[in-house]
Amino acid sequence: MTNAPHLIVITGMSGAGKSRAAIDLEDLGFEVVDNLPPALIKDVVNHVDLEDRPSARLAVIVDTRRGLEFDELEHAIARIAGSGVKTSVLFLDASNEALLNRYSENRRPHPVAADSIPESIAKEREALADVRARADVVIDTTDRSVHELRELIREAFSAEVPAQPMRVSVRSFGFKYGAPREVDLLLDVRFLPNPHWDPELRPLTGTDPIVSDYVLDSEDAAGFLEKVTDLVTFLIPRFQVEGKSYVTIGIGCTGGRHRSVAIADELGKRLRKAEVDVAVRHRDIDK
Repeated sequence: MTNAPHLIVITGMSGAGKSRAAIDLEDLGFEVVDNLPPALIKDVVNHVDLEDRPSARLAVIVDTRRGLEFDELEHAIARIAGSGVKTSVLFLDASNEALLNRYSENRRPHPVAADSIPESIAKEREALADVRARADVVIDTTDRSVHELRELIREAFSAEVPAQPMRVSVRSFGFKYGAPREVDLLLDVRFLPNPHWDPELRPLTGTDPIVSDYVLDSEDAAGFLEKVTDLVTFLIPRFQVEGKSYVTIGIGCTGGRHRSVAIADELGKRLRKAEVDVAVRHRDIDK
């Protein structure tokens, strides 16, 4: 593991997976800037104080959307490397046939505006030949899935960043308002005693101690929390092996004000005791 600031220039053939690689580098802790002219790389490095932040990590995507001239890229990299910032070039490639198939399937225009997609690919490959030859890491995505690409990115660059703890977000919600789409694990606590039917508790929320005690004192709540805590702590290291840097857990009850709130708060407390980096949010508590 290095403690020097690091710049990765992501480039390569259009359709070869540069955007996917950028997402994978973001998951490793890199800040990413897309579609950057080579002449502005140094300005971005200065803007994020890359030279003065030993742990800083920056990735920039430079490609043919701004034309086929890449002479300035080599000069920009040399200037930045001379300032003490470790600089790497990641080149994403794929066979002409694979690139043609991807553009045919997506029906998107190629950034190199030639008479046909095959001609555009050929012109782009010729323009990028020198960049590819000088790249530090070349990844051919012809027959690779996004999962395989992620693993190759991690193998190439994970040693360059400090290990990041898995971030866990616990979100309470009410099923009557719809389940959140972004959750990885969705848990239903409508089997627990409902404070809504107690006139004194109905106006309160699960953050009030009297409501929380009402929900948590049941035997089912205790068993549920124990099993969910065990499940989450079991899953976290396995998610990390698969490249996930965060996981979102949804806790739902009918209205999202009582049971789900109390359970989400208590689950957050238990996960913190297990040294999990967790944040708790209540989506529907004010509805």
